[in-house]
Amino acid sequence: MISVFDMFSIGIGPSSSHTVGPMKAAFLFTQLLKQQKIVDQVSHVKTELFGSLGQTGIGHGTGKAVILGLGGYEPDSIDPDIIDDFLAKVDTSQRLMLLGQYDTKFPRQNAIIFHRRKTLPAHSNAMELKAYNGDELLLSKVYYSIGGGFIVDEDELKNVKINPKDTSKHPFNSGSELIGLCKELGYSISTLMMENEKQLCSEAEVSEKLAKIWHATQC
Repeated sequence: MISVFDMFSIGIGPSSSHTVGPMKAAFLFTQLLKQQKIVDQVSHVKTELFGSLGQTGIGHGTGKAVILGLGGYEPDSIDPDIIDDFLAKVDTSQRLMLLGQYDTKFPRQNAIIFHRRKTLPAHSNAMELKAYNGDELLLSKVYYSIGGGFIVDEDELKNVKINPKDTSKHPFNSGSELIGLCKELGYSISTLMMENEKQLCSEAEVSEKLAKIWHATQC
């Protein structure tokens, strides 16, 4: 099921696959470091961008998004007004606070590598994050930004391809099928979509999330 919140998401621009996705991946990587209780051992993090991310990532702000994600910011909650100052501080100091708490080196050269001619076989938008303690590799993780801000790792990508699932209460594959279902059930389009969304969370949560998106568009 593709939720309305997958289609209408809050995030920094200019690209969901090149900016929002990599920022989410970098944030998830820091969370994984914390879960494995090694984040306080990290001396520096290196990010390698492959395929389309490596070829056009500079123009799409992919590097900046990675820095923000490593710093503990998420695309749907970051205050846009702090971004320029935060990035300038990282560039000047050549240091980065992972999750805003753990001080690491972040040199201008080679902290983020844009591979213009290298790709990973599973998907065109690939990135690998590596955390080190000196020369020791503590953790390495590959993520794929598969579009729309969706991020998956290698195992998740295989599962998406092999076992796609639709959790909709009233699934449809086209506009005509949607209208046909509404006529059959006596629903308006909004009612049917709400029924589908309620498979993922409560009606109150759906309304709260919709209000959050509406508020973001007014700012």
